[in-house]
Amino acid sequence: MKAEQACLHWDSPGLVAGVDEAGRGPLAGPVVAAAVILDDRAPIQGLADSKKLTARQRERLYDEIRAKALCCSVAQASVEEIDRLNILHATMLAMQRAVQGLRLKPSKVLVDGNRLPALDVLAEAIVSGDALVPAISAASILAKVTRDRLLAELHGRHPEYGFDRHKGYGTVVHLAALQAHGPLPEHRRSFAPVAQALATHRVAVSPGDTQ
Repeated sequence: MKAEQACLHWDSPGLVAGVDEAGRGPLAGPVVAAAVILDDRAPIQGLADSKKLTARQRERLYDEIRAKALCCSVAQASVEEIDRLNILHATMLAMQRAVQGLRLKPSKVLVDGNRLPALDVLAEAIVSGDALVPAISAASILAKVTRDRLLAELHGRHPEYGFDRHKGYGTVVHLAALQAHGPLPEHRRSFAPVAQALATHRVAVSPGDTQ
């Protein structure tokens, strides 16, 4: 009887999706979330937390995930939504959109971290899930590569800010560029360094406005 029960593979919980985000901390650009349902019959070697991989490894795995996963979905919350809702709620919104965008409906969603977005399916938050759960690792890679590509495009339009290097994070180079050139529309005005740079530039240009 025990052996017979152990072989009941059809008695499974159903499809499981992994969810992760990229871009909570930067001063510019959207927050991006991804949801991935992997195919057990098409394993992907080398899945890991996207932060532990090189850019080349992430790009290679991005293509493989897209090719082999049962389905995947990438979604965003805009800079405007981040400023209006705050970064936590905007991140939850991006995750919710990613899950809703899946072609197949999962029976359970595993989310990296300690908070859950509002979902209509069973969900569990897993701290360090991007290093522990392959589907979350895959989601972290899709989200990271997608966001890095968006910031590369932003760099092409505004190379003076150095987005190709810092990807929007508040590095010394980025903060200096903010002070020198002022914020772009893609900068998050609800983040203190951006708000400070914006105030500085308003003061700097205001004396000549009425001349």
